[in-house]
Amino acid sequence: MTYEALRLFADSWGLVLMGVAFVGFVGWAFRPNSSAATHRAATSIFEEDQADG
Repeated sequence: MTYEALRLFADSWGLVLMGVAFVGFVGWAFRPNSSAATHRAATSIFEEDQADG
């Protein structure tokens, strides 16, 4: 493939693919029933380490 062919692909279908992926990631983050998992992930750094005793 030439540079021009790759650039044409990235300008058209690459942009569409990135847009679909972005919408999918945002939809995944805001899906119903995910608030418990996101709250647990957000507050996990504040939990004390149990291995130290």
